[in-house]
Amino acid sequence: MDRFVVAVTGGIASGKTAFADALHRLGADLIDADVVAREVVEPGSEALTRIAEHFGPELLLPDGRMDRVAMRARVFADEDARTWLEGLLHPLIRARMQAMAAASDAPYVVVVIPLLAEGGGRKNYPWVERIAVVDVPESVQAERLMARDKADADMARKMIAAQATRAQRLAIADDVVSNTSTLARLEGVARNLDVLYRSLAVVGV
Repeated sequence: MDRFVVAVTGGIASGKTAFADALHRLGADLIDADVVAREVVEPGSEALTRIAEHFGPELLLPDGRMDRVAMRARVFADEDARTWLEGLLHPLIRARMQAMAAASDAPYVVVVIPLLAEGGGRKNYPWVERIAVVDVPESVQAERLMARDKADADMARKMIAAQATRAQRLAIADDVVSNTSTLARLEGVARNLDVLYRSLAVVGV
């Protein structure tokens, strides 16, 4: 039987990982798109072979893994390269996450998808029943980025601007999780939503 799937997303430094981890501690299975993205390009994978053929062997490290630093520089400098790479990897990532969710025996499954709004939202994830957006003002994002990543104010603004807008994320939300307070408050919200998600999973909504 397919599991009830909740997608968790949010802007950079919004606290989406902390929220998803709280749901996981309450019993949900947890799937992280960033982790799956690394798995689909492991040495020996068809995806990595195609990447090497397309971009050249200089995008591989001596141990056969993808050189993520070089690839990041390449796709940031070349929009066509980024489009090609996303066209290859995103369907593979979505398919693997869907298969992992379907195989779960947990009450429900949480999938953390940082770029859900940028990736087409629910249109490209029809197997997701619920979307929770962890939301904070951009000023809070900037403060956290400067504290967490030691980014200066200008870099923090650029990192935020590179993602979907706050309004675009909120437009796809079924549940909005405000995270401007304490971790204890966030965990309290997670407990309340855990009850909701379990009940929705039982009725098959």
